[in-house]
Amino acid sequence: MSYAARVVCLSLLALLCAAPTATAADGWSVAPAGGGRPSFYAEGTPGTALQDTVSVTNRAGHPVTVRLRGTGVPVTFADAEVRVPARTRADIPFTVTVPEGAVPGDRAGTIVVRDADGRSRSVSLRLRTGGPTLSALTVEHVVVDGDRITYDLVNRGTTVLVPTLAVHADGVLGTVLDRSSRTLPLQLPPGHRVRLDEPWPDRPALDAVDVRLTVTAAGGARDTAQASARFVPWGGVAGVGALIVVAAAGAVVRRRRRRTTESEPELRWEQAELTGAMR
Repeated sequence: MSYAARVVCLSLLALLCAAPTATAADGWSVAPAGGGRPSFYAEGTPGTALQDTVSVTNRAGHPVTVRLRGTGVPVTFADAEVRVPARTRADIPFTVTVPEGAVPGDRAGTIVVRDADGRSRSVSLRLRTGGPTLSALTVEHVVVDGDRITYDLVNRGTTVLVPTLAVHADGVLGTVLDRSSRTLPLQLPPGHRVRLDEPWPDRPALDAVDVRLTVTAAGGARDTAQASARFVPWGGVAGVGALIVVAAAGAVVRRRRRRTTESEPELRWEQAELTGAMR
């Protein structure tokens, strides 16, 4: 290698050695304590307090002050604000509490750490709530309103439900509506209530009907509710009623006239008979 080439190589090597290896090496980072874990995981039954530790490592040549908070799940830190000296690691214990009444399943959360300059780092946290699973739902407040059937669905269990609905209605002369079970386009979380309606554009114009709704879901959830309705074409009824009223009024007037005529005294003019002698 020529002398000039050796000079160029040595210059490049000096520049590379002088340059920082990575920006993160001069900053700070956050991770689960103990190493080897990419995220936090906690599992327990409702009311349980679960403990873990988060590590904040400061690789910079100056101290850094950070604030910690949790999102998505209830997290309490031993110290919500920590000053981490230069080239030091701080381990901060925290507690995750499984809420009372929490339903079995997973909840996603995050441990967020932010410094005074607004820079933040985060680590995901997954909380699994244990306990028995229950699939239960009810259909309530069924009302036939015009050309719609409205009702409430309530998730009484501990699992997310995707309900199915079947609708049946009987009139005076037999079945007037029969819709087989179909899946509703919704996911109903535990403890939630939703108000829905079912269109019925071809309902009877004149009938007395009993409507029955049947809802089902995975896990054996099932419920049935009924409602009654009377369909009357009030426009036609009003016209017929008006004719009946007019006819009845006419009959009353004629009857009164007849009674008046019969009660009047008959006037008769009679010639007096002369019985005395005239002089």
